[in-house]
Amino acid sequence: MENRNNRDRDGGGKPRHYTQPKVDKMEMVFGLRPILEALHAGKTMEKIYLLKGTKHSISQEITELAKEAQIPISLVPVEKLDQLTRKNHQGAVGYLSAISYSPLDEIVASIFEKGKDPLLLVLDRITDVRNFGAIARNAECMGVDAIVIPSRGAAQINADALKTSAGALSLIPVCRETNLKDTLQFLRQSGIRVVACTEKAEDNLTDTAVDLTGPVAVLMGSEEDGISPEYLKRADVRVKIPMVGQVQSLNVSVASGIILYEALRQRQAQ
Repeated sequence: MENRNNRDRDGGGKPRHYTQPKVDKMEMVFGLRPILEALHAGKTMEKIYLLKGTKHSISQEITELAKEAQIPISLVPVEKLDQLTRKNHQGAVGYLSAISYSPLDEIVASIFEKGKDPLLLVLDRITDVRNFGAIARNAECMGVDAIVIPSRGAAQINADALKTSAGALSLIPVCRETNLKDTLQFLRQSGIRVVACTEKAEDNLTDTAVDLTGPVAVLMGSEEDGISPEYLKRADVRVKIPMVGQVQSLNVSVASGIILYEALRQRQAQ
C-alpha cells in the first residue's frame, strides 16, 4: 500500500514467551581476510562494502561467495570505507546480520508438505527499519508463514528493526531474494496467488469477491512510491483499502496489518 514515508512506532507489550535480544547495532567485520573467513564459515551477512577498482584475489573471492549467498555488495570509494571505520579496513567492510535468512523454495515446500495453505508477505523496497519491524510484528501476529524481501533496496535488519518487531523477527522466517520479479513468478508457478495491496486498484479489500483464502502471497509496496509497475503486472489480484478521509494514504505498516487481518479473518471463517 502506498504511503508518505511515515513511521509506525512500537507501542505495546512484547510476546510473553519472548526475551528481547540485547543487540546494540549490527556487528561490523572489517578487513579482507576476516570477511572471507566469515563467508566460508557460513555467517549471514547483511551487506559488504568493497573498495571500488580493487583487483585483489581475495576481493574477487569475496564477491563470488557473496553472490552465491545473495549478499548485497557495494563498490565504494575509500572515503566511504573510512567513514564506516577508522581502523585498517584493507578496502573491505561488512556487517553480520542479526537474523539468519531462509530459502524461499524450502519454506514453500515445507508449508505444502504440512498440508497448509501458505500465507506469505512480499515487501517491495521497504527501507525504514521501524516500518519493517512493525510489519514483521503484524505478520507474525496474523499467521504469516514467511516474509520475502529483496536483497537490494530493503531495510537492514538491525537493532531498531528487532526492537520494533517485539520479537517477531526471531519467530518468523525471512527470505532474501535477488530478483523479486523471478520470485513472484516462482510463487505463481507454485500455485500461490499474488495479491497486490495498492491504491491503484479498483476492487476494495471489503468486496466479497476478494478472496484471501488458499495459497496467497500479499505484496506491499515501498514507502515512497508503492509497488513497482513491473511487479504489479505479475499480481493475480489488486486490492485497495477503502478510506473516507482526506489524506487517502496509509503508513505501510498500518496497511499491512489491515490486509493481513482480513486474510486471517477469512481463513478462520472457513
